[in-house]
Amino acid sequence: MAQQHLTEQPFGSLPLDPRLKAALDRLDFEYCTPIQAQALPRLLAGHDVAGQAQTGTGKTLAFLLACAQRLLQSERETERGRPRTLILAPTRELAIQIHKDADRLLADLPLKLAICYGGKAYEQQKRQFDEPVDILIGTPGRLIDFFKQKLFNFTAIEAMVLDEADRMFDMGFIADVRYMLRRLPPPVERINMLWSATMAQKVMELAYEHMNEAELITIDADTPAVDRIEQTVYHPANHEKIPLLLGLIKSLEPSRAIIFANTKYATIRIWEYLQGNDLAAAIISGDIHQNKRESLLKKFHDGEYSILVATDVASRGLHIPDVSHVFNYDLPELGEDYVHRIGRTARAGKSGAAVSFACENYAMNLIDIEEYTGQSIPTAPITEDLLVKPKRPIKMKGNRIRPRDGKKSSRPRRRKGPPRHSQGKQKAV
Repeated sequence: MAQQHLTEQPFGSLPLDPRLKAALDRLDFEYCTPIQAQALPRLLAGHDVAGQAQTGTGKTLAFLLACAQRLLQSERETERGRPRTLILAPTRELAIQIHKDADRLLADLPLKLAICYGGKAYEQQKRQFDEPVDILIGTPGRLIDFFKQKLFNFTAIEAMVLDEADRMFDMGFIADVRYMLRRLPPPVERINMLWSATMAQKVMELAYEHMNEAELITIDADTPAVDRIEQTVYHPANHEKIPLLLGLIKSLEPSRAIIFANTKYATIRIWEYLQGNDLAAAIISGDIHQNKRESLLKKFHDGEYSILVATDVASRGLHIPDVSHVFNYDLPELGEDYVHRIGRTARAGKSGAAVSFACENYAMNLIDIEEYTGQSIPTAPITEDLLVKPKRPIKMKGNRIRPRDGKKSSRPRRRKGPPRHSQGKQKAV
């Protein structure tokens, strides 16, 4: 971890349980990031925190330490069906990442983890509650499902974390979130943490409603990380986007790249063209089975693939090291999402590059992005050598949804001829 990404606040100076300090030493964490240096002293003193910080700033470690400290100090014993910490995440990928980080940090501590999210392992996840659970991590839908089956209740919650609160609103989960928060013990009886990239009015109202006089901590969204990203925008016609993408990959030779698109149909189309042009890539979209998504993401994380194609599900919370380039094949609608996407590179003090396509469909989004970031993105010319003639795409096996590009649908064609009941013997009149 690069020094310029850290503060001079050592973890060793904080009033943490010795077992947590030993875990930090084992993981080579010595100094706090800015959000950790500001939030942890307040949290360890028992104050609620509403933190505004971008991804990659270390907030996950901050809230895991605060939750673990609370449980280790508590005199309560964990009972079956009564978890003591609730951590809510908007996406299964983020929930999995939090669980992975918690598992590493708390490997030597007597705290039992459980994770619940949709898409896979339904019965396996239910069996987690056969034993007492200290820290429950999950997405709203699956958690409420299990809650209504009375696999657990929220009456013993001592610590609550709401991660990516703004994303909860964007994805339509806020009613489910409120459903759960209203069933927790009163805010004064627990420690509460809310984390969000933006503190819009709706997010602050949620903090006031379900937290105990939370202290607002803001890490400037205009972070040095954005300044270290070389940003460029091209203005291709729609039919030039695939040739330009292939040409830029050939020209820039990214060591590790993420290509963002706005829809799952676009991610599939990009992936199929990459495959057809000898560029192996992982893909994350709603049509990929969860087991496969996790496997592909791990292979990208481990370096087996150098390219990941994804929707915004990969723009928040996922810790992927050493991403050299981010490609916005489609410009996102919100400036906030643009910052999250390009924030996948230039992490932990490193530099990176972000290349965006302002095409016929999404060029208008550039106005909002530049207004949000407060800077104009330099425009680059599209030269002939950057437009590579693509080979034929290789279709994704087993995928029934095809990109909306005018090609034939994969739905079964309607049977020609008269209805089946009219064949052979006619009905009597």
